[in-house]
Amino acid sequence: MCAISRNYRFFSWKETTLRVACEAFDLVTAAVVAQRRELEKYIARHPEFQHSLTPVTLLDNAPEIACRMAAAARLTGLGPMAAVAGALAQAGVEAALAAGCQEAIVENGGDIFLASKQEVLIGLYAGDNPLAVRLAFRIPPAAMPLALCSSSSMLGHSLSFGRCDLATVVAKDAALADAAVTLVCNRIRREADLESVLEEVGKIAGIDGILAMKNKKVALWGQLPELVRNQDTTSLQKITRHHEAQGQMPGHKILPSFPQAAPAGKRRKL
Repeated sequence: MCAISRNYRFFSWKETTLRVACEAFDLVTAAVVAQRRELEKYIARHPEFQHSLTPVTLLDNAPEIACRMAAAARLTGLGPMAAVAGALAQAGVEAALAAGCQEAIVENGGDIFLASKQEVLIGLYAGDNPLAVRLAFRIPPAAMPLALCSSSSMLGHSLSFGRCDLATVVAKDAALADAAVTLVCNRIRREADLESVLEEVGKIAGIDGILAMKNKKVALWGQLPELVRNQDTTSLQKITRHHEAQGQMPGHKILPSFPQAAPAGKRRKL
């Protein structure tokens, strides 16, 4: 997924690669690093939190980011690391808003949390799918802050049990949207699965809308932002490529996205 066109800057730390649009760039990235460090400390005393593919019971004094991820895991039935990228993206934006910033957009490997007083276009990227890069969401200011988390079973390096070309989940909570989009991708293996999977996942409290693509078929559920033609000819250059680091904390998820910022699609690493 990718946002379409402001002044975006990249930031990479360990396995986290961000695209950020915010005047307080250093504050946003520092907040994400701080939250990730808190999560690493927690995982050091609770390794199951990192490796489980199902919800886990938190230890006492778990940090806020772990609590948000665990809550998303309980709602979706997945492991908490399915929510890590979205949770970190939202933490960065919330730090900027708390400091008085009027706009902050953070994209973390296909997961976007955004707040802006102006309209934002988010392009959709689905790899070899014939609809790749042709569509975008138009996000009005009144709809934000908002999370748009995208994933694919066909792109990226994380675990997926399905064959979905692209899925995007819209919600106010980025951890939930992140975990839910993994669930959608896990359950779609053929075109015939699209409608039933979206109806099932759409029943989860807190999810506003879902889009999913398989081959030439697109399914929509719930209240999604307006879909428009993506007229940005540079979209493919805006996809956030995950830079492999030496490293710790693999998670359980899926693949790339773009804000004007970047295209949408992804996998799971911290």
